[in-house]
Amino acid sequence: MAASKPLAPGATIGILGGGQLGRMLALAAAQFGYRTHIFCPEAANPASLVATEATFADYTDEKALAAFAAAVDVVTYEFENVPAATALFLEKHKVVRPSWRALEIAQDRAKEKTFFAEIGVATPPWRAVNTEAELRAAVADIGCPAVLKTARLGYDGKGQAKIKSPDDIAAAWASIGGAKAKTHIDGGAFAVLEGFVDFACEVSVIVARGVDGAVQAFDPTENVHTNHILDTSTVPARIKPGTLLKAITATGLAATRLDLVGLLAVEYFVTRAGDIMANEMAPRPHNSGHWTMDACQTDQFQQMVRAVCGLPLVDPARFANVTMKNLIGDDVNDLAADMANANSHVHLYGKAEARAGRKMGHINRLSWPKT
Repeated sequence: MAASKPLAPGATIGILGGGQLGRMLALAAAQFGYRTHIFCPEAANPASLVATEATFADYTDEKALAAFAAAVDVVTYEFENVPAATALFLEKHKVVRPSWRALEIAQDRAKEKTFFAEIGVATPPWRAVNTEAELRAAVADIGCPAVLKTARLGYDGKGQAKIKSPDDIAAAWASIGGAKAKTHIDGGAFAVLEGFVDFACEVSVIVARGVDGAVQAFDPTENVHTNHILDTSTVPARIKPGTLLKAITATGLAATRLDLVGLLAVEYFVTRAGDIMANEMAPRPHNSGHWTMDACQTDQFQQMVRAVCGLPLVDPARFANVTMKNLIGDDVNDLAADMANANSHVHLYGKAEARAGRKMGHINRLSWPKT
């Protein structure tokens, strides 16, 4: 792939989405001298507080999207639930990185798992589900326990229900909105049933891929979730080197096969035998990569700016051990010890109100010697 000419300082990066990932992406862009323009429906958002400009409109508003495209030099996104049709529309006006195809696959669990199968990366057993009858057949096939998930728009445990026995099927189907289930306009499934995996741990890998096809990987991180929300990410992950290499290789392969320019994060289950199973992917910065902001030569946001603007990627070598701690809800009110510790790096997202389950910030706690 031929390298394109890098965007010059002063160019504008258009960012779809106004959350904390967009905020940190805008801050990273400013370090390289770029302007940023946020496009999202919500006027009260963390990203627009630090961006150069903002447009508040629905993602289906083609007039607003066309004006947005005319005001920027490249388009990217900070979360994968932007409609793929929005990215496809914008591609007619401006370069979008990553492309709408990567977005389309990553935002649909059935398409995502099919993609992993096509590139030879294992996943837990799964079945596409569009009716309660199909769900009963899938449970009979896969067995219990299992997890029912909406194919789209679910995150942090939303749109999910655990099925411990066939007696749970009706309630699980109802809880994810099965009464109104229908296939998506493009023929995609309404939901997927995933078989339970008795895993040793969960890890994630983030890779950056440039316009020239070069790939740089961050160290895999070991993740712990509480109430379906990421609690901590620790590096180095406590898994064998061979397993680490499998995860890095699979993630790089996925980014290449998607012809992705930007970032790709993939979450994996690590089995007790040391094998990996892909859980889900996101073509954007990832919560489990926030540790890179203080423990690496370059972080995930800087690397994404480099990729989408056509700059060369650099080696994101890690120079410390680190645990990233998410600040959820009232956690943000208990920062005294970390604020007084030079090895604790506190990042707050500018959200005025702390609510249960709301991500308010994170802390990167560094330690040495590096292992």
